[in-house]
Amino acid sequence: MTARKPYPSDVQDEEWDFVAPYLSLLPLDAAQREHSLREVFNALRWLVRSGAPWRMLPHDFPPWYTVYQQTQRWIKAGCFEAIVHDLRSLLRLAAGREPAPTATILDSRTIQSTPESGARAGYDGAKRRKGSKVHAAVDTLGHLLALHVTPANEQDRDQVAQLAKSVQEATNLNVEIAYVDQGYTGEAAAEQAQDFCMELVVVKHTEAKRGFVLLPKRWVVERSFAWAARFRRLARDYERTAQTLAGLHYVAFVCLMLSKTMAVFDLSS
Repeated sequence: MTARKPYPSDVQDEEWDFVAPYLSLLPLDAAQREHSLREVFNALRWLVRSGAPWRMLPHDFPPWYTVYQQTQRWIKAGCFEAIVHDLRSLLRLAAGREPAPTATILDSRTIQSTPESGARAGYDGAKRRKGSKVHAAVDTLGHLLALHVTPANEQDRDQVAQLAKSVQEATNLNVEIAYVDQGYTGEAAAEQAQDFCMELVVVKHTEAKRGFVLLPKRWVVERSFAWAARFRRLARDYERTAQTLAGLHYVAFVCLMLSKTMAVFDLSS
């Protein structure tokens, strides 16, 4: 059988060596495996990067339903969260930091809904957009710590408890401070953070300004959202379930952090 031509999104050999143990829920040579697990992962990477529907995967990949079903298994098993966790520790060590951060930055972005996701969408009055909100926590280098999805009408301050819990689970209760914008003001949000041994610090403008302004600490999470927005599948909410949308965000960060890790540690040579 003639080998297919590679896509720019294909996983590199050294990258596959790293992620294969996380993704191998069954032995690579299991009798029931009909398609290469690496090719399934390549198909998923292509889909998230290009933004195509599941059913429009190119024919030189495994069948779309195989890729979709395996992706759901990976998401439910927490495979991508585990990869992100270990990559984050490696990148922090390479930057001269401790593996677990002591500070995090919380924020959300609203993604426009589509007919597939409209049943669970909400209306974000501030953004004047119907869709889903992706609530994320990153470290001060912009690496993902935790993420979950709600309808767009959910308030940011109401998500502090869930994000704080996930962050402390990922860092073994190491985070002490969470930097946020003014959407997280109020005693209730501060108390939710305190319940998980975390202080909520609201970063405000010192004075009224026009145009885009970089706020201390706060700009880091905005950059992380910009990184994710390069993956076209995440430009709108095309998924029927919030779990899948969240899982595909982790896939995007796996791709980003894998590439950076290989470059930092020069594992491609």
